[in-house]
Amino acid sequence: MQLTRADPGHRSSQMRGPLPVHLQISEMLIREIAAGRLADGARLPTEREMAASLGIAVGTLRRALADLTGKGLLDRVQGSGNYVRARGDLLGIYAFFRLERIGGGGLPTADLLSVERLPKPADLPEFGSAREAHRIRRLRRLDGEPAAVEEIWLDASRAERLDSEDLSESLYLHYRMALGFTIARAEDHVAVAPVPEWAPAEFRPLAGTVVGFVERLAWAGDGAGVECSRTWFDPGVAHYISRFR
Repeated sequence: MQLTRADPGHRSSQMRGPLPVHLQISEMLIREIAAGRLADGARLPTEREMAASLGIAVGTLRRALADLTGKGLLDRVQGSGNYVRARGDLLGIYAFFRLERIGGGGLPTADLLSVERLPKPADLPEFGSAREAHRIRRLRRLDGEPAAVEEIWLDASRAERLDSEDLSESLYLHYRMALGFTIARAEDHVAVAPVPEWAPAEFRPLAGTVVGFVERLAWAGDGAGVECSRTWFDPGVAHYISRFR
């Protein structure tokens, strides 16, 4: 396998946000494996070649490869190289993020647009025990390209307040690390819907344009409903994927 300009190695220039670089590399490779772009048994380039292609230090790459090895997704054979081990239970930080680039994979990032604590709108499905929820609006990117806008409503019983600086990357990671609960189950309803008026200009489909749409309800490990989210995605950039192995 060689990394070319169309391959994930050259996506490192799009990496951004507070997630450590070695974890961004790890998550990017996990999504490439899930999409089948890195096949089971494939031998990765040498660490020096990969690091140079990704524009990172060899030490940073080794931390990413160690993370993959710990997840059972890589065999590191002394004197031979690093070999992909594809699995059905790919548990990355973005395991619940179902949007991928048209060609597969793509590293997700997020630009926070706003966060407010508000009464739950009447048109939301029922979830949680509080009358209020934190509304989080974000622009989602895949490899740096605007792919979706999303509106997440987190039940206010799970957090008195949310700080904007904590919400630019994986919300589910923040829930686990800072709020003390995990998302154990989610139910997605996939349809089409018009782009909302609040979508930023950087999201190419204009407000009112009908695009792909996902409404999600999510439950915590204790069985309680904690979140409702709505995602509008650009079908020219991304598609919704759900895999079963």
